[in-house]
Amino acid sequence: MRFSRSDAATDAELVRAAQAGDVSALGSLLGRHRTALLAVAISLVGYGPDAEDAVQEASMTALRRIGDVRDPGAVGAWLRAVVRNACRMQYRAPARVPLDAGVTEVLRSAEPDPVEVLGQHATRDWIWQALEELSPPLRLVLMLRYFSGVTAYQDIADACGVPVGTVRSRLSEARGKLTRALLATADTTHGDIRAVTAERRSQAEELLSAARRGAPVPALATSWLPTVAVSGPGGMRAEGYDLLAHGFRQDLTAGVGYRLANVVASSDLAIWEVALQSPPEDPFHCPPSAVWVLHLRADWVERARLFHTRREPPAHTHTA
Repeated sequence: MRFSRSDAATDAELVRAAQAGDVSALGSLLGRHRTALLAVAISLVGYGPDAEDAVQEASMTALRRIGDVRDPGAVGAWLRAVVRNACRMQYRAPARVPLDAGVTEVLRSAEPDPVEVLGQHATRDWIWQALEELSPPLRLVLMLRYFSGVTAYQDIADACGVPVGTVRSRLSEARGKLTRALLATADTTHGDIRAVTAERRSQAEELLSAARRGAPVPALATSWLPTVAVSGPGGMRAEGYDLLAHGFRQDLTAGVGYRLANVVASSDLAIWEVALQSPPEDPFHCPPSAVWVLHLRADWVERARLFHTRREPPAHTHTA
């Protein structure tokens, strides 16, 4: 069902249509409640950018979780709860912030994976169409924050190679621009992000498979420019395949295992999340996972940044 006159539809009708994949209904719903949500945010954090950020965060949550609204007629209360939670999170600033934290009382008990949610609804292609309207730096922080496991501001900063303050300002600007782009593109034709993601996933799998065989260079040569600029932990900087190939061979010799955990992609950006397995005889040889942030030009990787997730410190045991 698509609403030609969404202003005449009830909230419940818009929610049900949005849950059925009608992105124009979801866009109308967000536009209808924006003023009320901003009023809630202002009452909690005051007038200014913090209130706007909270409303934008609520819009992102709605995009991701509209399928989980249990009572379509009470979607206004659900959205206000999301805004209140976003305002609280601004002061709490936890290391990892799920988009729907604090509003589980109005969600189903099941907690679907974000990628599964996007795969089940037409909102996936709508979101990515709007994301493509943003500049790569703004798009990257949103992709990391909302569609990968790199959600903490410090981790995003490390993955992007920028200060935390820059991450905060980019996220604020990106959320605002994305919200406006979403509302502007609700009735347009949206491309299929699955094909792009599938291609980037295939490239990642091919490279990891080649690394396991000890021959990463031929796989790199199929999708990475020979002049690729590589950066990473400890100020690592290099150009070309040599350092990458050396690192893969070192891992192979040490017995490190790889498993591709997640791929997030857009036209000129890709994020590879790779689970790492240390050799049995050296369980702390490597961090639990690595994240590659790839910048592409005409489908070729021209810049790559490696980020390692931090391992939780082991619990200390005391003996008498």
